[in-house]
Amino acid sequence: MAIPTESIGSIPRPPQLIQAIASFQAGKIAPEALNDAYSEALADTIYRLEQTGSPVLTDGEQTKPSFATYPLTGLNNLAPDGVVIPFADGHQRQLPRLTTGPFRYGVHADTYLKAARARTQRPVKQAVISASALSLLYPSTEIPGYPREAFLADLINEAEADIRGALDAGAANVQIDFTEGRLSLKLDPSANLLRSFIALNNQVLDRFTPDERRKIGVHVCPGGDYDSTHSADIDYAGLLPDLFQMNVGRFYLQMASEPDRKRVLEIIRKLAKPQHLIFIGVIDPINPAIETPQQVRDRVLEAASILPADQLGTTDDCGFAPFADDTSTARDTAFQKIRARVEGTALAARQLGY
Repeated sequence: MAIPTESIGSIPRPPQLIQAIASFQAGKIAPEALNDAYSEALADTIYRLEQTGSPVLTDGEQTKPSFATYPLTGLNNLAPDGVVIPFADGHQRQLPRLTTGPFRYGVHADTYLKAARARTQRPVKQAVISASALSLLYPSTEIPGYPREAFLADLINEAEADIRGALDAGAANVQIDFTEGRLSLKLDPSANLLRSFIALNNQVLDRFTPDERRKIGVHVCPGGDYDSTHSADIDYAGLLPDLFQMNVGRFYLQMASEPDRKRVLEIIRKLAKPQHLIFIGVIDPINPAIETPQQVRDRVLEAASILPADQLGTTDDCGFAPFADDTSTARDTAFQKIRARVEGTALAARQLGY
Protein backbone atom coordinates (compact mmCIF):
# COMPACT_ATOMS: atom_id res chain seq x y z
CA MET A 1 0.00 0.00 0.00
CA ALA A 2 1.34 3.42 -0.95
CA ILE A 3 0.96 6.57 1.13
CA PRO A 4 -1.46 8.81 -0.80
CA THR A 5 -0.07 12.13 -2.01
CA GLU A 6 -1.95 15.01 -3.61
CA SER A 7 -1.43 18.63 -4.60
CA ILE A 8 -3.53 21.31 -2.94
CA GLY A 9 -4.47 22.90 -6.24
CA SER A 10 -2.99 25.93 -7.90
CA ILE A 11 0.10 25.98 -10.12
CA PRO A 12 1.70 29.26 -11.27
CA ARG A 13 0.26 30.22 -14.65
CA PRO A 14 2.60 30.36 -17.66
CA PRO A 15 3.80 33.89 -18.57
CA GLN A 16 1.92 33.61 -21.87
CA LEU A 17 -1.35 33.06 -20.03
CA ILE A 18 -0.79 35.90 -17.60
CA GLN A 19 -0.07 38.19 -20.56
CA ALA A 20 -3.18 36.94 -22.38
CA ILE A 21 -5.36 37.64 -19.34
CA ALA A 22 -3.97 41.18 -19.09
CA SER A 23 -4.45 41.75 -22.82
CA PHE A 24 -8.03 40.52 -22.67
CA GLN A 25 -8.83 42.75 -19.70
CA ALA A 26 -7.37 45.69 -21.65
CA GLY A 27 -9.55 44.86 -24.65
CA LYS A 28 -6.59 43.96 -26.84
CA ILE A 29 -7.49 40.35 -27.66
CA ALA A 30 -10.75 38.52 -28.32
CA PRO A 31 -12.27 35.93 -25.95
CA GLU A 32 -11.26 33.18 -28.37
CA ALA A 33 -7.59 34.08 -28.00
CA LEU A 34 -7.88 34.00 -24.22
CA ASN A 35 -9.60 30.62 -24.35
CA ASP A 36 -6.77 29.30 -26.53
CA ALA A 37 -4.26 30.47 -23.92
CA TYR A 38 -6.29 28.79 -21.17
CA SER A 39 -6.42 25.54 -23.13
CA GLU A 40 -2.67 25.52 -23.75
CA ALA A 41 -1.91 26.23 -20.10
CA LEU A 42 -4.25 23.47 -18.92
CA ALA A 43 -2.76 20.92 -21.33
CA ASP A 44 0.78 21.80 -20.27
CA THR A 45 -0.14 21.65 -16.58
CA ILE A 46 -1.74 18.22 -16.85
CA TYR A 47 1.21 16.89 -18.83
CA ARG A 48 3.81 18.23 -16.43
CA LEU A 49 1.94 16.95 -13.37
CA GLU A 50 1.85 13.51 -14.98
CA GLN A 51 5.62 13.77 -15.51
CA THR A 52 6.15 14.35 -11.77
CA GLY A 53 4.59 10.96 -11.12
CA SER A 54 1.61 12.48 -9.29
CA PRO A 55 -0.98 9.72 -8.82
CA VAL A 56 -3.82 12.25 -8.48
CA LEU A 57 -3.91 15.40 -10.60
CA THR A 58 -5.53 18.83 -10.47
CA ASP A 59 -6.13 21.36 -13.23
CA GLY A 60 -3.70 23.71 -11.49
CA GLU A 61 -6.53 26.26 -11.35
CA GLN A 62 -5.21 27.61 -14.64
CA THR A 63 -8.57 29.04 -15.71
CA LYS A 64 -9.74 30.31 -12.31
CA PRO A 65 -9.35 34.01 -11.45
CA SER A 66 -8.60 32.81 -7.92
CA PHE A 67 -9.32 29.85 -5.68
CA ALA A 68 -11.92 31.95 -3.84
CA THR A 69 -13.74 33.96 -6.49
CA TYR A 70 -14.33 31.54 -9.36
CA PRO A 71 -18.09 31.21 -8.54
CA LEU A 72 -18.47 34.96 -9.06
CA THR A 73 -17.43 34.90 -12.72
CA GLY A 74 -19.99 36.73 -14.83
CA LEU A 75 -22.14 38.00 -11.95
CA ASN A 76 -23.45 41.55 -12.20
CA ASN A 77 -24.77 42.02 -8.65
CA LEU A 78 -21.41 42.74 -7.04
CA ALA A 79 -19.53 45.88 -6.02
CA PRO A 80 -15.73 45.94 -5.58
CA ASP A 81 -15.63 47.31 -2.01
CA GLY A 82 -16.02 44.17 0.06
CA VAL A 83 -14.02 42.58 2.87
CA VAL A 84 -10.28 43.31 2.83
CA ILE A 85 -7.78 40.55 3.63
CA PRO A 86 -4.43 41.99 4.80
CA PHE A 87 -1.20 40.01 4.39
CA ALA A 88 1.92 40.20 6.54
CA ASP A 89 3.99 41.95 3.88
CA GLY A 90 1.47 44.80 3.63
CA HIS A 91 -0.37 43.83 0.44
CA GLN A 92 -4.11 43.17 0.46
CA ARG A 93 -6.75 41.20 -1.36
CA GLN A 94 -10.32 42.47 -1.44
CA LEU A 95 -13.48 40.47 -1.93
CA PRO A 96 -16.44 41.98 -3.75
CA ARG A 97 -19.68 42.94 -1.98
CA LEU A 98 -23.07 41.53 -2.86
CA THR A 99 -25.48 44.32 -3.82
CA THR A 100 -28.73 42.50 -4.61
CA GLY A 101 -30.21 39.04 -4.42
CA PRO A 102 -30.64 36.29 -5.18
CA PHE A 103 -27.15 34.83 -4.91
CA ARG A 104 -26.23 32.25 -7.51
CA TYR A 105 -22.87 30.89 -8.67
CA GLY A 106 -21.79 32.11 -12.08
CA VAL A 107 -19.56 29.06 -12.54
CA HIS A 108 -19.54 25.70 -10.79
CA ALA A 109 -16.39 23.67 -10.21
CA ASP A 110 -17.45 20.74 -12.39
CA THR A 111 -16.64 22.95 -15.38
CA TYR A 112 -12.95 22.84 -14.46
CA LEU A 113 -13.02 19.17 -13.56
CA LYS A 114 -14.53 18.06 -16.87
CA ALA A 115 -11.93 20.03 -18.84
CA ALA A 116 -9.09 18.42 -16.86
CA ARG A 117 -10.47 14.88 -17.00
CA ALA A 118 -10.70 15.14 -20.79
CA ARG A 119 -6.89 15.43 -20.89
CA THR A 120 -5.77 12.58 -18.62
CA GLN A 121 -6.54 9.01 -17.63
CA ARG A 122 -5.35 9.60 -14.06
CA PRO A 123 -7.71 10.51 -11.20
CA VAL A 124 -8.40 14.24 -10.82
CA LYS A 125 -9.36 15.97 -7.59
CA GLN A 126 -11.32 19.21 -7.48
CA ALA A 127 -10.89 22.14 -5.12
CA VAL A 128 -13.94 24.23 -4.21
CA ILE A 129 -14.29 27.35 -2.11
CA SER A 130 -16.02 27.07 1.25
CA ALA A 131 -19.48 28.42 1.92
CA SER A 132 -17.99 30.33 4.84
CA ALA A 133 -15.59 32.26 2.60
CA LEU A 134 -18.42 33.29 0.29
CA SER A 135 -20.57 34.28 3.27
CA LEU A 136 -18.23 37.27 3.57
CA LEU A 137 -19.79 38.70 0.39
CA TYR A 138 -22.89 39.78 2.29
CA PRO A 139 -22.53 43.35 3.61
CA SER A 140 -22.82 44.41 7.24
CA THR A 141 -26.05 46.28 6.48
CA GLU A 142 -29.00 44.27 5.21
CA ILE A 143 -29.71 44.22 1.49
CA PRO A 144 -33.27 45.54 0.97
CA GLY A 145 -35.60 42.69 0.13
CA TYR A 146 -32.89 40.06 0.59
CA PRO A 147 -32.14 39.38 4.26
CA ARG A 148 -29.02 37.55 5.33
CA GLU A 149 -31.05 34.43 6.15
CA ALA A 150 -32.26 34.21 2.55
CA PHE A 151 -28.70 34.73 1.29
CA LEU A 152 -27.35 31.95 3.49
CA ALA A 153 -30.07 29.56 2.30
CA ASP A 154 -29.13 30.31 -1.31
CA LEU A 155 -25.42 30.00 -0.50
CA ILE A 156 -25.85 26.59 1.13
CA ASN A 157 -27.76 25.35 -1.91
CA GLU A 158 -25.08 26.62 -4.28
CA ALA A 159 -22.19 25.23 -2.21
CA GLU A 160 -23.88 21.83 -2.11
CA ALA A 161 -24.39 21.94 -5.89
CA ASP A 162 -20.71 22.85 -6.36
CA ILE A 163 -19.50 19.79 -4.43
CA ARG A 164 -22.15 17.42 -5.74
CA GLY A 165 -21.54 18.48 -9.32
CA ALA A 166 -17.84 17.68 -8.97
CA LEU A 167 -18.52 14.28 -7.40
CA ASP A 168 -21.07 13.44 -10.07
CA ALA A 169 -18.57 14.47 -12.77
CA GLY A 170 -16.10 11.90 -11.49
CA ALA A 171 -13.83 13.78 -9.07
CA ALA A 172 -11.47 11.48 -7.20
CA ASN A 173 -12.25 13.68 -4.22
CA VAL A 174 -13.33 17.22 -3.47
CA GLN A 175 -11.27 19.58 -1.33
CA ILE A 176 -12.96 22.52 0.41
CA ASP A 177 -10.57 25.47 0.71
CA PHE A 178 -11.01 26.97 4.18
CA THR A 179 -8.05 29.35 4.50
CA GLU A 180 -10.30 31.83 6.34
CA GLY A 181 -10.42 29.39 9.25
CA ARG A 182 -7.13 30.43 10.81
CA LEU A 183 -7.67 34.04 9.77
CA SER A 184 -10.97 34.12 11.64
CA LEU A 185 -9.09 33.71 14.93
CA LYS A 186 -7.17 36.86 14.13
CA LEU A 187 -10.40 38.74 13.50
CA ASP A 188 -12.18 37.22 16.50
CA PRO A 189 -9.94 35.59 19.15
CA SER A 190 -13.03 34.32 20.98
CA ALA A 191 -13.41 31.74 18.16
CA ASN A 192 -17.11 32.53 17.80
CA LEU A 193 -16.54 33.53 14.18
CA LEU A 194 -14.61 30.32 13.52
CA ARG A 195 -17.39 28.23 15.03
CA SER A 196 -20.02 30.02 12.98
CA PHE A 197 -17.96 29.29 9.84
CA ILE A 198 -17.71 25.60 10.72
CA ALA A 199 -21.41 25.40 11.52
CA LEU A 200 -22.23 26.93 8.12
CA ASN A 201 -19.94 24.51 6.28
CA ASN A 202 -21.45 21.61 8.19
CA GLN A 203 -24.92 22.63 7.00
CA VAL A 204 -23.60 21.99 3.51
CA LEU A 205 -21.83 18.76 4.45
CA ASP A 206 -24.88 17.37 6.24
CA ARG A 207 -26.54 17.07 2.83
CA PHE A 208 -24.09 14.33 1.83
CA THR A 209 -24.04 10.67 2.82
CA PRO A 210 -21.26 9.21 4.98
CA ASP A 211 -19.79 7.52 1.90
CA GLU A 212 -19.80 10.82 -0.01
CA ARG A 213 -18.20 12.67 2.91
CA ARG A 214 -15.31 10.23 2.88
CA LYS A 215 -14.42 11.74 -0.51
CA ILE A 216 -14.74 15.32 0.77
CA GLY A 217 -11.89 17.07 2.57
CA VAL A 218 -11.00 20.45 4.01
CA HIS A 219 -7.77 22.37 3.48
CA VAL A 220 -6.41 24.96 5.91
CA CYS A 221 -3.29 27.10 5.85
CA PRO A 222 -2.29 30.60 7.02
CA GLY A 223 -2.63 31.93 3.47
CA GLY A 224 -0.06 32.01 0.71
CA ASP A 225 -0.06 34.92 -1.71
CA TYR A 226 2.98 36.72 -3.13
CA ASP A 227 5.07 34.67 -0.68
CA SER A 228 3.22 36.13 2.29
CA THR A 229 0.68 34.84 4.81
CA HIS A 230 -2.30 36.40 6.56
CA SER A 231 -2.45 34.42 9.78
CA ALA A 232 0.77 32.47 10.41
CA ASP A 233 1.06 34.29 13.75
CA ILE A 234 -2.10 32.56 14.99
CA ASP A 235 -1.40 29.42 17.02
CA TYR A 236 -2.52 26.28 15.17
CA ALA A 237 -3.65 24.88 18.52
CA GLY A 238 -6.47 27.41 18.58
CA LEU A 239 -7.83 26.23 15.22
CA LEU A 240 -7.51 22.45 15.27
CA PRO A 241 -10.05 21.42 17.96
CA ASP A 242 -12.83 23.26 16.15
CA LEU A 243 -11.57 22.30 12.69
CA PHE A 244 -11.94 18.61 13.50
CA GLN A 245 -15.65 19.23 14.07
CA MET A 246 -15.97 19.61 10.29
CA ASN A 247 -17.94 16.65 8.99
CA VAL A 248 -15.40 15.57 6.35
CA GLY A 249 -13.30 12.50 5.79
CA ARG A 250 -10.05 14.17 4.74
CA PHE A 251 -7.94 16.94 6.28
CA TYR A 252 -5.24 18.76 4.27
CA LEU A 253 -3.06 20.53 6.82
CA GLN A 254 -0.20 22.98 6.31
CA MET A 255 2.75 21.58 8.23
CA ALA A 256 6.06 22.02 6.39
CA SER A 257 6.29 25.69 7.38
CA GLU A 258 5.09 25.09 10.94
CA PRO A 259 7.87 25.94 13.44
CA ASP A 260 6.98 23.16 15.92
CA ARG A 261 5.60 20.30 13.85
CA LYS A 262 5.80 17.64 16.55
CA ARG A 263 3.67 19.70 18.91
CA VAL A 264 1.00 20.18 16.27
CA LEU A 265 1.13 16.53 15.21
CA GLU A 266 0.49 15.49 18.82
CA ILE A 267 -2.60 17.71 18.86
CA ILE A 268 -3.81 16.14 15.62
CA ARG A 269 -3.24 12.65 17.03
CA LYS A 270 -5.65 13.40 19.87
CA LEU A 271 -8.30 14.90 17.56
CA ALA A 272 -8.27 12.58 14.54
CA LYS A 273 -10.89 9.84 14.34
CA PRO A 274 -10.24 6.39 12.85
CA GLN A 275 -12.13 7.24 9.64
CA HIS A 276 -10.06 10.36 8.93
CA LEU A 277 -7.28 10.65 6.35
CA ILE A 278 -4.73 13.26 7.38
CA PHE A 279 -2.71 14.84 4.57
CA ILE A 280 0.34 16.53 6.07
CA GLY A 281 2.01 19.40 4.26
CA VAL A 282 5.60 18.37 3.43
CA ILE A 283 6.32 21.12 0.87
CA ASP A 284 6.47 24.85 1.62
CA PRO A 285 5.35 26.78 -1.49
CA ILE A 286 6.50 30.09 -0.01
CA ASN A 287 10.09 28.96 0.56
CA PRO A 288 12.03 29.27 -2.73
CA ALA A 289 14.34 26.42 -1.76
CA ILE A 290 13.35 23.18 -3.47
CA GLU A 291 12.96 20.37 -0.97
CA THR A 292 14.84 17.14 -1.62
CA PRO A 293 13.05 13.79 -1.65
CA GLN A 294 15.07 12.90 1.45
CA GLN A 295 13.77 15.96 3.32
CA VAL A 296 10.24 15.00 2.37
CA ARG A 297 10.87 11.41 3.46
CA ASP A 298 12.04 12.59 6.86
CA ARG A 299 8.96 14.79 7.32
CA VAL A 300 6.71 11.87 6.47
CA LEU A 301 8.54 9.59 8.89
CA GLU A 302 8.27 12.26 11.59
CA ALA A 303 4.50 12.38 11.06
CA ALA A 304 4.27 8.57 10.97
CA SER A 305 6.00 8.38 14.34
CA ILE A 306 3.04 10.25 15.84
CA LEU A 307 0.04 9.57 13.60
CA PRO A 308 -1.18 6.15 12.42
CA ALA A 309 0.62 5.50 9.16
CA ASP A 310 -2.48 4.02 7.54
CA GLN A 311 -4.29 7.34 8.04
CA LEU A 312 -1.45 9.43 6.65
CA GLY A 313 -1.09 11.23 3.33
CA THR A 314 1.10 14.04 2.05
CA THR A 315 0.41 17.32 0.33
CA ASP A 316 1.76 20.85 -0.14
CA ASP A 317 1.14 23.46 2.54
CA CYS A 318 -0.89 25.60 0.15
CA GLY A 319 -1.44 26.22 -3.51
CA PHE A 320 1.51 27.72 -5.38
CA ALA A 321 -0.50 30.58 -6.93
CA PRO A 322 -4.00 30.84 -5.44
CA PHE A 323 -4.58 34.10 -7.33
CA ALA A 324 -4.03 34.21 -11.09
CA ASP A 325 -1.63 37.15 -10.98
CA ASP A 326 0.70 35.65 -8.34
CA THR A 327 4.10 35.15 -9.98
CA SER A 328 6.13 34.93 -6.76
CA THR A 329 6.94 31.26 -7.39
CA ALA A 330 8.34 30.15 -10.73
CA ARG A 331 6.30 27.55 -12.58
CA ASP A 332 9.32 25.24 -12.93
CA THR A 333 9.99 25.51 -9.19
CA ALA A 334 6.45 24.38 -8.39
CA PHE A 335 6.78 21.25 -10.52
CA GLN A 336 10.18 20.44 -9.00
CA LYS A 337 8.72 20.73 -5.51
CA ILE A 338 5.80 18.49 -6.45
CA ARG A 339 8.17 15.87 -7.88
CA ALA A 340 10.16 15.95 -4.62
CA ARG A 341 6.92 15.37 -2.68
CA VAL A 342 5.95 12.40 -4.81
CA GLU A 343 9.42 10.83 -4.68
CA GLY A 344 9.95 11.56 -0.98
CA THR A 345 6.57 10.10 -0.07
CA ALA A 346 7.46 6.92 -1.95
CA LEU A 347 10.79 6.71 -0.09
CA ALA A 348 9.00 6.99 3.23
CA ALA A 349 6.42 4.38 2.23
CA ARG A 350 9.17 1.90 1.43
CA GLN A 351 10.90 2.59 4.73
CA LEU A 352 7.59 2.02 6.53
CA GLY A 353 7.22 -1.32 4.77
CA TYR A 354 4.52 -0.39 2.25
